[in-house]
Amino acid sequence: MCMGPTLSQRRGRRARGLCLATMLCLSAAAQSGTLNVSIVDQSGHAVEDAVVAASAADARAARPAGDTDGVIDQINKTFVPYVTAVRVGTLVRFPNSDNIHHHVYSFSPPKRFELPLYAGKSAPPVLFDKPGIVVMGCNIHDWMVGYVFVSDTPYFGKTEAKGVVQLRDLPAGEYLVRVWHPDMDNPEQPALRSIRVEDQNAVDFGWTIALHPSFHPRRAPVPTRSGY
Repeated sequence: MCMGPTLSQRRGRRARGLCLATMLCLSAAAQSGTLNVSIVDQSGHAVEDAVVAASAADARAARPAGDTDGVIDQINKTFVPYVTAVRVGTLVRFPNSDNIHHHVYSFSPPKRFELPLYAGKSAPPVLFDKPGIVVMGCNIHDWMVGYVFVSDTPYFGKTEAKGVVQLRDLPAGEYLVRVWHPDMDNPEQPALRSIRVEDQNAVDFGWTIALHPSFHPRRAPVPTRSGY
């Protein structure tokens, strides 16, 4: 009579499998590098809200998707944040923190969607399932503009006020790095650069991009009563 593995044997196999998985994760982490990117405009000023994405020339550099949920709020008749960077497959919620109604929409090819008049948190989430740039607006407040950069690579980030972003845990190899900002002279064509990442090393580099003048008016606080 053929007998299957005993309970102790199954536990032993499971333990060995967990140990091997842990060793592989530690090995991958030890063989990864970091990109530190500093971005300025043509006048030497730090650029905030620039998206940096690194695509590996070698497919082996793929990694889990990480966060697959995002939030874009509406505060004082503006999208917050102004620029959002997510990976393909991310579900984004659009709460409305204003005490008025908004009507969020986009006609961008990577994601066409519409959230009819609503207030509060009642709008259904939107799945960003294709890479590209998505421009959002409000059908009630024409000045409201926001952007979603949907990345097809897991290695991406957005600069903060000092114009700096760090991309971590990149396996060693060649990467095509692109920079995008909504105020670039030609936002449809991100700036590109080839970078090599070495094991356990950090690559620091600066990048200058040309931006056209942009004016984002500060909106007055919304009324205390619900409306439009």
